[in-house]
Parts: sequence; structure tokens; C-alpha cells
Amino acid sequence: MSAFEFFFSFYGLLLGLSVAELVGGFARVLHERERIRFGWLTPALALFVAIDIATFWNQAWVIFRGAPFNTFLLLVSLSIAATFYVAASVTFPRVSAEGAHERVDLDAHFWAHRKLVFGCILGANLIVALMVIILGQADAGFAKVANSVALWTGVAVFVAGTATAAFAPWRRVAVGALAVVLLYSLWQMARSAAELAAWGPVFGTG
Repeated sequence: MSAFEFFFSFYGLLLGLSVAELVGGFARVLHERERIRFGWLTPALALFVAIDIATFWNQAWVIFRGAPFNTFLLLVSLSIAATFYVAASVTFPRVSAEGAHERVDLDAHFWAHRKLVFGCILGANLIVALMVIILGQADAGFAKVANSVALWTGVAVFVAGTATAAFAPWRRVAVGALAVVLLYSLWQMARSAAELAAWGPVFGTG
């Protein structure tokens, strides 16, 4: 096992716990669906969190595979994954703790917890952005990635949208920001899907 494989197994395990928490929360809500008012805000938030976790899994491969393994790298990965775990664990309500017969409104849950969830997502992304800057200064080969205009344009859109969704005092603005960052994430996924579709072996054209 290489140093990166060892690191990636640790990081992937931690992010996997976040995925399990997110899916488990959704499953618990479905189990109690008779007393749940769903709305669309919390499901949209959950989709946004899930896409961002998957994106970070991919970023670990792109960003850290050439980095020297050490304890600090494990600490950084632990900080990122722990932040995601908190976000994932709060995205859906703990319906069993809300009372056996009390109805649960997922839109109300969104407004009660949006600052924490979006704040965690924002914090994890800022940690990675800082790591990109540090690696860009330390490694000439990585500098091209770190100095990409497209990269930092995307980061700016993501950070501004996430911060607005978290802290805007006006609900319509916060909902609009959620829509923007979710659509941006879906657009990124669509680009990845198009790249996969163009890969010959998938369709036997290679």
C-alpha cells in the first residue's frame, strides 16, 4: 500500500460516514413520512451536500495524490471530513427525538439549521482552497492548477452563494442562493457526465 492509498483509505472512510449519515437521515424521514411535511428546501439541501461530498472525494485524488504523506495531511483530512459529518448529520431532523406523534416540517428544519449546514460546507471548501494556495506556492507542477482562472471563478461563485444561503437575513435571498449553488453543482455534474459519455469504452466505440 502506497502512502497515498493509506491516506485515501482514511479520508474515504471518514467521508463515507458522512454519506451514511446523510442517507440514514433521509431513510429515517421516509420511515416517518406519515407525520412529515416534506417541502423542497431540505431535500434540495441534502442533494447539495451529497454532491459536495462526492466532489471532495474526487478532489482528494486530484489535489493530494502527489502530496507527501504526513500527520498534518491526516489532520487536514480529518478536519474536512468531520466538518462534512456535522453538516450531513444536521441536514435531516432526528425524527425519533421530535416526539412520537408530533408532526415535523422539513422546511422549518431547514430554516432552523441552514446556518450550521451551509457554514460547515463553506468551512470545508475554504480549508481546501487554502490547501490549494499552499500547494501552489510549494510545488511548481501544481502552480498551474492553483492559478487557474476557471478554478477560482468557480470557488468565488460557490463561496458567495453558500455564504449568502447561510447568513442572508431575507428568506427569498437565501432560497435564491440555495438554487444558485445547487444548479452550479448540478452543472458541474452534467459536465462530468458528458465527459464520461464521451469515453469510448462505455459505449463500445473505443
